Amino acid sequence: MWRQSFGLLAKSYISDTTGSFLLGKWLHIPLHTVPLCSAVVDVAIQDYVADVASELIYQNKSPISTEVLFVFPLGPHMAIYSFQAHSEDAKVQAMLQDEAQQLHEATGGWENLEYLQDQSEYPGEVFACFLGTLSPGREMVVTLRYVQELPREPDGAAHFVLPPTLHPYTRHYAWNCLTSKLPYSLLLTASLQSPRGVANVQANFALTPLIYTAQDHSIAQVSLAGSPPSQHNLELLVYFGDPTAVSAVVEKGDPGAPPGSLLGDPMVLVTLAPSIPEAVPGQHQSGEFIFLLDTTFLEHAQESLLFLLKSLPLGCYFNIYCYGEASVGIFPQSVEYTQDNLTEAMRRIPSTGSSLSDTNLLGILCSIYNTPRPRGHTRQLFIFMATLPPDKEAIAAEVCRHRNSHRCFSFCFSEDSAALAMALARETGGEATYISSDNSMTVVVLKCLKQALKPAAEGVSLSWTLPRGLEVEVLGGTPESIFQGQHSLLYVQIRGQAQDPMVDKGVMTLQYSLDGQDVTHTIEFPLCPQGDGRLAGHRLAARCLLKRLLPEAASGSGDEPRHRAVEISLTSGIICPFTSYVGVRTSQRITWYRGPLALLPPRQSLIPCQIVELRGSSRVSSCHPVSIWVPPGWLTAVCESWLALRRLTHAIAALPQRGACSKACKPPPSSISSLKYVGPMEFVLRSTIFWPCSTKAFAECQELVALQNADGSWALTSGLASVLEIDEAEIKGKMPGEVMEPSIWATVLAVAWLHRPDKCYQDLCELLEAKAVTWLCSRAVSQLDKCLEAANTLLGSSVKPSVFRL
Repeated sequence: MWRQSFGLLAKSYISDTTGSFLLGKWLHIPLHTVPLCSAVVDVAIQDYVADVASELIYQNKSPISTEVLFVFPLGPHMAIYSFQAHSEDAKVQAMLQDEAQQLHEATGGWENLEYLQDQSEYPGEVFACFLGTLSPGREMVVTLRYVQELPREPDGAAHFVLPPTLHPYTRHYAWNCLTSKLPYSLLLTASLQSPRGVANVQANFALTPLIYTAQDHSIAQVSLAGSPPSQHNLELLVYFGDPTAVSAVVEKGDPGAPPGSLLGDPMVLVTLAPSIPEAVPGQHQSGEFIFLLDTTFLEHAQESLLFLLKSLPLGCYFNIYCYGEASVGIFPQSVEYTQDNLTEAMRRIPSTGSSLSDTNLLGILCSIYNTPRPRGHTRQLFIFMATLPPDKEAIAAEVCRHRNSHRCFSFCFSEDSAALAMALARETGGEATYISSDNSMTVVVLKCLKQALKPAAEGVSLSWTLPRGLEVEVLGGTPESIFQGQHSLLYVQIRGQAQDPMVDKGVMTLQYSLDGQDVTHTIEFPLCPQGDGRLAGHRLAARCLLKRLLPEAASGSGDEPRHRAVEISLTSGIICPFTSYVGVRTSQRITWYRGPLALLPPRQSLIPCQIVELRGSSRVSSCHPVSIWVPPGWLTAVCESWLALRRLTHAIAALPQRGACSKACKPPPSSISSLKYVGPMEFVLRSTIFWPCSTKAFAECQELVALQNADGSWALTSGLASVLEIDEAEIKGKMPGEVMEPSIWATVLAVAWLHRPDKCYQDLCELLEAKAVTWLCSRAVSQLDKCLEAANTLLGSSVKPSVFRL
């Protein structure tokens, strides 16, 4: 199992007759581990930020000496800021350095990292440090500290999961001990803090009673009760008192850091989580939807684009761009979704790929970002990439610069474009999907459109009331919109010196628009915060600030952004693409000169200690291309995703089915491969059979959709009669006498036809149908009963009144 390789990996040595150790070869079996004897873990949670301090003790219980390598997986919202290890012989300290700094080559151990890199079963990135040789019976004590943004559950709880390195509970241990009891001890304590009060804690393991250490219940403590369970991860759900749309936790600065510096000034951790009700499907809705299609893939996307455009709601704005050898926008800028504009767009799409200028994706993105979005309409991009576009570094940097103003849903059809697709989606809070066949694409993109149609709090803004002399800076900026089910965690630095020391509170006001109504939330926060000095918020703020600086540094706009990024990285302990780890090993043994009594100073050497990319060793068919590398030079432009990009690339390289294969090894037409990030070290390939209908059935459905109007209605025409396979005169003759408008009868027939029991159009037509039913309910509620009864008779169907909200 993969988790067996967490913690200390060991490589055996063979002792010769002189007592020295000779390097042995790696065994041709999975790496064995040096057993964990005890773990002490202290977790500090402030609202949705966690700081974890751990001490791990390992013991070499084998009869031979082993070289050991510490391995720790890196999650997408996690950052290590301190690591050291010591044994009786030596102490190892991980230190950050400027990559431009000249250092002597690390001595020994590189082959261990290379082996780990090549032979790991799964792809991903880990922190790895070579710790040297551990003799039989000797112990190695590892101290690791990291910070992490915690996900917010729908009910408002902060969700913390203890990494498997700190609780390696796998059956591997139980088998070794022939018992279900784990062979190591775990002491887990958690301190919880929130100005809203800590209301409750739930866990999937036994907890001690919650102890409050503040009268207002703003600080509490809880611990693991008894032995840890041996079957699963340890998870905590922390519930806070006031479930408001905004919360603020103030963290004091480091007294040892100079005032005005990132670590020296107080930091406010702001959580924005507006309560947004569900939208009624099919109703008028705001939003700007922009579709960008690779011209080389345009002929495959025609059907999907038809369903996308017909599924858009009235009230929104839209536009279509095609890029590649020739590029053009259907309209100069986004236009309102009307029947005339929809008809014009559908007319122009077939000729788009062979006309006009020669602009790539970067040029189109720049043009879009330079065009103001319609007021009150949240911008969302649907980007279809058949291949990796040129200027990938600049594309990633450009999207990163504008990440607060929109979100991207990206679809990739080849493994070389997968990493970029994932980065664009993650940076903007969207989704990325790997599509393995043309026939599945329509269902996939419509599912993403349903996500994009979720309502949003728009025009989000924060204002501050502070004593004279103080000001705030929101590191990374404030998002313009927050969608239903999402939240935003902001880091706000308080700078300056208050001129009136008697004023000890500040006021923060959140404003946004929800369904056209203005909403305001106001909250007070202390200006003289208390805290344990662990600086979790400051370190995650450093990570956030690095995200803002990296695109500037990657774009070549002078040396200042890079120098600033290096400074922040070195002072906060948070790695960035311009810094790297180095392991400093200090001998603990005393060495004497021979001859005159004199003591040598402790001997130091540099050892391998770095972020290692595990390439993965999944076997694929010989018709699949080999695993590719994402060039590290352009990862610096992708901010937070510089580590995640390569994860996705290698995950896709290991897929059993690939869009880049020849026709002989393409997956079945009905399968779609969707890559979703599910944990610190793994991606899951989801292959689902969507819409297993015949080609004829799909063609019939497509004909019907093409006839639908922008408002959701159908006209009573010969084209509709052809799709229904009923004579037009018969359709008109069966129309109920109460119906005054033929399009009402036509629309009821079309919706009823979609619900025939021998068809399966639900995944394709859910949004279209909702729009049609909304149109009917606004026009002819009193006529729907008679229409439905007549339609069921004519079509031989049995559609229930509930379909029409009756």
